[in-house]
Amino acid sequence: MASLVLIAQSLNSSELVHKFGNPSFSGQGQSAHYLTIDEQERTRQTKIFEDAQSALEDAEREADNTVMAKFIRNLESRIYSTLAKDISESLFDYGTIATGDEPVMGTINLEGNQLTWINDGTTITLIIEEYVDGVLVGTTEIVIPVGDFGGCWTECG
Repeated sequence: MASLVLIAQSLNSSELVHKFGNPSFSGQGQSAHYLTIDEQERTRQTKIFEDAQSALEDAEREADNTVMAKFIRNLESRIYSTLAKDISESLFDYGTIATGDEPVMGTINLEGNQLTWINDGTTITLIIEEYVDGVLVGTTEIVIPVGDFGGCWTECG
């Protein structure tokens, strides 16, 4: 006897639907995805700019710390110091007697700015004119009473 066994199974099926995981394709969460990409790009650009700025500042610091740069700064400082001393001595030159009729005066042009001093025996007037691109932008006038600094051109009364 031959027996036949039948096994029955039920089969179910459904439609195959493909869903993209990337929001650029599916549209779900797309705004957040674009904002994330934008933030990454902005962060990258900021980092590149900061790195370039840092490298530039490092190069400037390195150039300022060379032996030649230090020498030039030191020399410039000493020249300005000597110049200030010479101007100061000219202001209070006790070898030449200044009077209202014959004042002792001088002018110096320093990097486009003009320093003028006038000693009339009673006061010393120092006038500093500041120029930018040849245009007068400011004037400072300092009046120094001569006798108050312990020096007299004539007999101190």
